Amino acid sequence: MSRPFALVDAFVTERPWSGNPAGVCLLEAWPSDAWMQGVAAEMNQAETAFLVAEAGAFGLRWFTPSVEVDLCGHATLASAHWLWESGVIPATSPATFRSKSGVLTARQESGLVVLDFPAEAPQPGDAPGVGEALGVRPVWTGANRMDWFVVVGSQAEVEAAAPHMDAVRATGLRGVVLTARAAPGGPDYVSRFFAPQSGIDEDPVTGSAHCALGPYWSRVLGQDSLVGEQLSSRRGRVGTAVRGDRVLLRGAARTVTSGNMLVQPE
Repeated sequence: MSRPFALVDAFVTERPWSGNPAGVCLLEAWPSDAWMQGVAAEMNQAETAFLVAEAGAFGLRWFTPSVEVDLCGHATLASAHWLWESGVIPATSPATFRSKSGVLTARQESGLVVLDFPAEAPQPGDAPGVGEALGVRPVWTGANRMDWFVVVGSQAEVEAAAPHMDAVRATGLRGVVLTARAAPGGPDYVSRFFAPQSGIDEDPVTGSAHCALGPYWSRVLGQDSLVGEQLSSRRGRVGTAVRGDRVLLRGAARTVTSGNMLVQPE
């Protein structure tokens, strides 16, 4: 039996072909890890999300083309958007997901998807070789359980960075986040995300990184609610609001294509 499948752009801006594409595959039961990894490699998107209905919620797992990851914001947003749009759940109902990072929820608000995620604030610390790998001079470095974080002095430095991907790959952890306060007249902060060690040289928009960027910049700027822009070639926009040990991520999504997965789960 074929299974429903969609490609959704998440955290989009007003321009077309923005945001981060994610595959979304709805299954009746969990197949083998090898099958899901094969589908993710075939789709060749930053992440493909796999969903299985589980007693009023959906089990949710995320795969890059080469590895499974513990948390992915944009593929979660894409999943919620597609479940509502396809009528799997009513548009007025929240979407609840059970994942390796605990229970995650999503709701619709003023045309945006609002995700309730764990806050993953980075802790200060030395990041040996990470600044050199990015070709920048950090003013602050730190890490959380997933990524390195490198803060520089200006948006221009974030835009001009030309990472040495082999050196980034050798830094360990899932990826490296480069960030700065935004230039006047724009969002509150900007970022880029590099993860060749996870099979993604530069991710277009990284929701899970904003689980750390939101708390970090909220502390620095003294505001609970902020807007971040990820300066990849596609660009993407993420609203963040810190709520204790949680962070709300806000973004828009567009379904690009949908159909059926014809390769049978194993």
